[in-house]
Order: sequence, then C-alpha cells, then structure tokens
Amino acid sequence: MEKVYTKNAPDAIGPYSQAVKVNGLVFTSGQIAINPATGNVEAQGIEAQTEQVCENLKNVLEAAGSSPEKAVKTVCFLADMSDFAAFNAVYGKYFTSKPARSCVAVKTLPKNVLVEVEVIAEL
Repeated sequence: MEKVYTKNAPDAIGPYSQAVKVNGLVFTSGQIAINPATGNVEAQGIEAQTEQVCENLKNVLEAAGSSPEKAVKTVCFLADMSDFAAFNAVYGKYFTSKPARSCVAVKTLPKNVLVEVEVIAEL
C-alpha cells in the first residue's frame, strides 16, 4: 500500500491520508470544499462547493497517477437532498465516464459543508 499526497488538495484534517494506492486502484478519502491554498472553506452554495470538491478529487487522483475518467465508484454525501440536481450538474462535468455511485443525505458534514465525495479509481 502506498500513501498519496499532493499540496494541490487540502491536508487531511484527521489521522488519515488523502488517498492510498493498492492493487491497481486508488482509494481517495472523502473530499470537502476546502481550498488547498488557504485551508478554509470559501465556496458558498452547492454548485461552488461541488466544484471545489471535484477539483480537490481531480488533483488527488492525478497525484496518484489516475483521473476522474478512471473512476469506477464514487460515494457522495449531501447535507440536503434538495441539492441533488444542482450537485449532479457539476459532478457530471467531472465524472463523464459515469462510474457506479451511491449518494446519500447525512445530518452533518465536517466544517458544516454541503457536500463530500470519495472515489475509487483505476490507476
């Protein structure tokens, strides 16, 4: 198992890695809308936060030697399921290969963000 790190995505805010590579796959930790340059949640609204999350994921995947196009499974967490359509509009621009996906509403996310996404992708 190999840990993945890039300065182009937020540092882990707990005892975990941005991603790990094992057996030809990369498993990302959930990404939230933290701007890696500032370490803060700056994006407001579901579209802006989803954009930041997807950029963070793209950067982690690229650091691992993969990309959103190689995603095989995503797990998406929304603070409010009424944001589903707006979330999908942004998500669909990044995950054009249409990987398998789960999407659930949760009570609260870290730093009170609106969305969190994790990815499993081929290398």
